[in-house]
Amino acid sequence: MHSIWRTLDRAQLRDIALVCLAVGVVGLSYGAIAVASGFPLWLPVLLSLTVLAASSEFLFVGIVAAGGSPVAAVLAGLLVNARHLPFGLALPDVLGGGWRRLLGTHLMNDETVVFALAEEDPSRKRAAYWACGLGILVCWPLGALTGGLVGTVIDDTDTLGLDAMFPAVLLALIVPAFRDRDKRRAGLAGAAVALATTPFLPTGLPVLIGLTGLSLSAVREKAPR
Repeated sequence: MHSIWRTLDRAQLRDIALVCLAVGVVGLSYGAIAVASGFPLWLPVLLSLTVLAASSEFLFVGIVAAGGSPVAAVLAGLLVNARHLPFGLALPDVLGGGWRRLLGTHLMNDETVVFALAEEDPSRKRAAYWACGLGILVCWPLGALTGGLVGTVIDDTDTLGLDAMFPAVLLALIVPAFRDRDKRRAGLAGAAVALATTPFLPTGLPVLIGLTGLSLSAVREKAPR
C-alpha cells in the first residue's frame, strides 16, 4: 500500500477516489433496490463481496425479482462478465503471482482496467490498478450494506438520482482525453456501436462490443503517417 501512495501523484489519487466514491453511491442504490425487492439484507452484501461486479449483480437481482429463474440470472451475469476475459489478456503484468494474482483477478472490473490502461509505466499501471481495485472492494460492499439498511425507508432510489452519479463521474474523467482527435473518433465510434446494439443485446454486452471503437485508434497509431 505504501508503494501505491509513492507511485501515484495527487491528481491520479483524486480521480481514483472520486470513482470509488461514485461506486459506493451506486452500491447504495443497489442495496436499497435489492432489499426493497424482497431480498434479505445479507444477499446484496454477500454478492457485493464475492462477485464485485455491479452490472451482473443488478442483472441478477432484477431477473430474480421479476420472477425469473436464479439459474438464468446467474447465466446472464456470467455472460455480462465475459468482458473480463479480454481484460485479463490486456493486463497480464499487473496481477502478480500467487495469492496476489487471485486477489488481483477478483478486483478486475471496468474501472480498475481503465485506470491501469491509462498508464504506460508498468509500476504506475500496477499502482493505479490496485489502488482502484482495493478502493472499490471497500466502497461497493459498504454502499450495498448502507443501501440495504435504508431500503425499507427509500422505496424508489431513482428519485434521488443516484443512478446518474456514476456515469457523470466517468464522463468527467474521460472528457480531457477527447482533446486528442484519434481518441475522440474512437470514443464516438464505440458510443455509436453501443447505442445501436443496446435495444437488441442484454445489459452490459453493448458496452463490451463498443470497445471495438478502440481498434480505430490502434489502427491509426500503426498506420504510416
